[in-house]
Parts: sequence; structure tokens; C-alpha cells
Amino acid sequence: MKAMRIWFVSSLGLALSMIFDWNYGFLAVLIPAFVLNLEKGFGLPFIVMLVFSIIFGSAEATIILELFQAHPLLLTGAVAIFMLIKCIAMMHQITYLFGFMGIFIGSMVFNYASYDYFDITDFNINMWIIALISVLNYLLAHWLFSDPKGTEPAPEEDPFAAKTEAEKIAQVAMGWVVAMSLFFVFQTMDLIDSLPVLVSVVIMLSPLSLQGGIGVGKVRVIGTALGCIMGLVLHVMLGKWINNPLLFWLGFTILMGVISLLFNKGMIPSAIGFSATSAFSVPLTTAFIPGQQDATFSILYRFSSIFVGVVVLVMVMTVAHQSINKFIIGPKQKRAARKLGDKKPA
Repeated sequence: MKAMRIWFVSSLGLALSMIFDWNYGFLAVLIPAFVLNLEKGFGLPFIVMLVFSIIFGSAEATIILELFQAHPLLLTGAVAIFMLIKCIAMMHQITYLFGFMGIFIGSMVFNYASYDYFDITDFNINMWIIALISVLNYLLAHWLFSDPKGTEPAPEEDPFAAKTEAEKIAQVAMGWVVAMSLFFVFQTMDLIDSLPVLVSVVIMLSPLSLQGGIGVGKVRVIGTALGCIMGLVLHVMLGKWINNPLLFWLGFTILMGVISLLFNKGMIPSAIGFSATSAFSVPLTTAFIPGQQDATFSILYRFSSIFVGVVVLVMVMTVAHQSINKFIIGPKQKRAARKLGDKKPA
């Protein structure tokens, strides 16, 4: 039923964004789809944490900007502390969503609020409204497409509990280095049209490791290719009728149903499915203007930019991984071995 729930919230999210003309309507598709794909079981705490993470993260990032935007050095220090706290929060299962959503939302606020024509107040209000409505969509999806009794997954153990202190420090360092590198790049270069790259990089950051990042990068490229193909298919399938709101929504719903089939195939296909959902929905809710502009160029640009962004990020993560192993993991392992040797009886 997971595939049905994601198909339902994606279709409903697009319909609501079209009816209310939300400036960031793609969030109405992606937020509930992300949560439904990530969740290990239905529960109120999970929903509360999601909304709290979005509202608190955006408010915190906005306050930091308001206080320090006129002072670049102070802003950089405040952002560094913000990112570090969120990376540490990702080290525990109970606070992982808080940390990840903080980095995800905070990165968008920090990087796009630096442009004069970006209205941060409009962004926050739209995002908060969409987040609250997405919760209702989430609940409605669970009510309409509930799992049969006895099929709820058992609670999983904290995957970080078995990691050593050195491994946790290394993962926090990896996440912090990548997040801050992303901050510096977007602050120094004109990348206002590169929201897909920003989102992809932050999602690749979620495993907090080189191997995990490479795996997520492969998934992002494959999923993005699939979603872009679906977007082009929608344009070809509808032709001039794509400007008809009802036919546009029906076409999106049909093709989204095809993508949703991946969510029942396992962890990796589900990740590919979410990447495809993102690549399919974002251009159609941002670049597409009925009667004025189609999303063909945006779709092609999205794939090329994400592919380049993934390659560059893997290079950055490789350098960070080597540096962390040299300066953090290596010395700690040597000290641990030395202590173990001191404890051995003569």
C-alpha cells in the first residue's frame, strides 16, 4: 500500500498547488512523498517531528540571516555552528529527521536568501502552509490506503548505536565539510537556477559517508533520468493540450502511477522512485507556465546539472574522506591501540 499512498499524495499535492497557485508547489508533492518513503511505521511522533523540523529549521535559519547577513564572517560562523548541530543530530535515529530537515531547509534559506529577488518571508509562509497541509494529506493517505493489520514493520534499532566514537566523529565531519562547501559555493557563484543541484547534494549528504554518498549519487542520476523522461513523455503525450489544467493533472497522475510502482520493490528502487518523483514534479511546478512556456529546457537542464553536481560532490567527498581518515580516524585508532597495549599484562 506504500506505492498507493505515495501516488495519492503526489497527485493530490499537485492538484492543491494548481488550485491555490503556490509559489513552491513542488513541496506539496515532495514533502509527503519523502516522509512516506522514509517512514518505518505510521505514528504521530513521526508527523510532529516532521512539521517541527521544517518550521524550526526555517525559522532558525531566517533569524541567523537577519542577525548576521550584513557581517559575512559572523554569518559564516553562525552557519557553521548551525550545520554542525544538525550533523550531530543525524547521529541518532530519534533526531535524524530533525537534523536532516534542518540541513535541507537551512541550505535553501541560506543559499537563496543571498539573492535580492528572493523573498524569504514568502518562502517560509508557503513552506509552513504546505507542510501543515501535507500532514493532512499524509493522514488521509494512511486512512484511505491503510496496511492490513499485523503488517506494520517492527521498530528498527538505531543504526548508529553500534558505531565507534571515531566513526561518529568522522561522519559528522563529513557532513559538516560538505554542507559548508555547499554554502561557500552558493554564496560565491550565481546559481539561482540550480535548486535541483542543491537538493540532490543535500540528499547525497544523508548517509554521511563516502560509500553511502556514492550509492545515493548513482540513485539520484538514475532516478533523475527516469523522472526527466517521464516529463518529456508528458509533453509529447499531451502536445498542445498540456495547457489544459485538467488534462495536465490527469497526465501527471497517470505517469506518477508508473513511478509509484518502484516504491514497493525495495529500498534502492524506492530511492530511485523518489528521485524520479522529484525530477518529474519540480520542472512541471516551477518552469512550466501554461500558454507561455513549457518545461522541456528545464527538464534537460535538470538532468545535466544534477549529473555534473553529483560528479563534483563525489570528488569533494573523496577528498574529505581521505583527510578525515588521515587526521581523525588514524590518530584515534593509534591511541586506542596504544591504550590496549598498555593494558596487556607484562
